[in-house]
Amino acid sequence: MYLISRLLIACILFAMSGTPTVVAAELVMLEQDGCVWCDRWHAEIGPIYAKTEEGKRAPLRLVDINEPIPEDLKDIDIERFTPTFVIVEDSVELGRIRGYPGDEFFWFLLKEALDEAEVTRN
Repeated sequence: MYLISRLLIACILFAMSGTPTVVAAELVMLEQDGCVWCDRWHAEIGPIYAKTEEGKRAPLRLVDINEPIPEDLKDIDIERFTPTFVIVEDSVELGRIRGYPGDEFFWFLLKEALDEAEVTRN
C-alpha cells in the first residue's frame, strides 16, 4: 500500500508539472515503509518537486529497497539507509544524497549534485 500510494503521488505530480520536457536524468529516491525521514520528504518536498526546475531536470522515481530492484538499476549501490537520492542517467549513477537534511539543505544539495552531474556528462 505504501509503495502504491507513493507511485500514485509521483504520477500525479508528473502529470501536473505542465508541458513535458526532454530529460536525460532522473532522481531515484530509495525508500522503505516506516521511514519517518522518507515521510517527511514526501510531506515537505513531494507535493512541489515536479513543479521545480530540479524536478524538470531530473524527474522523481520512487524505489522501495525491500522490493525487487528494477533491472535498469541493478548496477546502482542500493543502501539500507533511507532515504537515499541517486541521480541516474542511462543506468549510470551521476550523484547521490544520503538522508534528508530538511527542505532548505536538500534543495542546496540537489542543485549541487545536478550541476555536478551536468559537468560529469559533458
